[in-house]
Amino acid sequence: MKPFSRTSSVARTAWVTVALLWPVALLNYLDRQMLAAMKFSVMEDIPDIALDANWGYMLGQFKWVYAILSPVGGYIADRFSRRYTICTSLFVWSAVTWATGHVTTYEGLLWTRTLMGISEAFYIPAALALIADYHLGNTRSRAVGVHQVAIYCGVIAGGFGGYIADAPDLGWRVAFDVTGLVGILYAVPLLLLLRDAPRPPATAETVAAKPSPGSAAWELLVNGSFVLLVLYFTLPALAGWVVRDWMPAILKGQFGIGQGKAGVSATLFVNVAALGGALLGGWCADRAMRRTMRGRLYVSAVGMALIIPALFGVGNAVSLGVAVGFLVLFGIGWGFFDCNNMPILSQIVRPELRATAYGVMNLVSIGCGGFADWGFGLMRDRQVPLNVIFGTFACTALVSVALVLLIRPKPHLSVQDSLR
Repeated sequence: MKPFSRTSSVARTAWVTVALLWPVALLNYLDRQMLAAMKFSVMEDIPDIALDANWGYMLGQFKWVYAILSPVGGYIADRFSRRYTICTSLFVWSAVTWATGHVTTYEGLLWTRTLMGISEAFYIPAALALIADYHLGNTRSRAVGVHQVAIYCGVIAGGFGGYIADAPDLGWRVAFDVTGLVGILYAVPLLLLLRDAPRPPATAETVAAKPSPGSAAWELLVNGSFVLLVLYFTLPALAGWVVRDWMPAILKGQFGIGQGKAGVSATLFVNVAALGGALLGGWCADRAMRRTMRGRLYVSAVGMALIIPALFGVGNAVSLGVAVGFLVLFGIGWGFFDCNNMPILSQIVRPELRATAYGVMNLVSIGCGGFADWGFGLMRDRQVPLNVIFGTFACTALVSVALVLLIRPKPHLSVQDSLR
């Protein structure tokens, strides 16, 4: 038997780890999506928000802080412990979620979203890197896909926030109180049960493999395939964040429906489709990898190709049903794309830098997504047609298809995984 090869016990632990992280990922996106679904209630309750541009800036503020700190969170997870990084992040952002339900001014809302961005920035890079540590190749895309399903479920649950906000006996503040307390309570058993993946005993060679921040940044910067992946990860996210953050308000304004129905229509169908897309895309990618090292790249490119007509359709929809239909197509494509980003990253960046690298991807992608949110609010204030905005997004997705096909996996990284 090879030293440090995975035993059946470790294989089971690999899936238990995904199960333990599943509620965390759900809460991570539930806390974000609720605010988008409750936009009109929050703006009515906090009147000094006033403008859509201010609302968009507040959404962007979260993303900019989140983006800037993502590489820091990733580096800490790589250098020290993924487990402690994840558990601390959950506890802090849950406390901030609870505090959000008690703000009374726009300035207070900006502060809580800023603190939310700081705390949540440490989760995704560490969680996906931990999953990649446990799932070495033949189950990696499926495992990441199952984790991403929790994100879609969180967005779906958040989409019902409009109904909660409209309920006389509940309201938007109650929703933030409850979800915050749930996260705080779950952080305790998570800390007790979650474990970092087993690694070989430390040697001079493995210690040297953990780079300083400067050398880590340089190693990633000179990796051409990583630069391509960052661009590929970023361009479709411009549309992805607008769909996630603004679609409830878009559907309400375009088709004259209530806040609750708009929130559900904007989140339920697209995320159920993304859920299915992530599971199917993960399965297809793992199967494709048996034939070619570029299997995950091809599957991800197929998903991106589906996003292109979906964005054109959403921008030109003449009815709610047509808009929802194109959102479903967008969700399927997004699921194919989403479940393969960390697995593709694992083919071009060594294990000791994966969380850091994903943090850098978040830095660029979510930072630009913040400007997309803010810019969309400004364009809506200036009455720019939706078909022009979403047509532009579709063109960026077309460029992304070409970018992903230019990435070159490194064969030796697959060999290293098989030996761990």
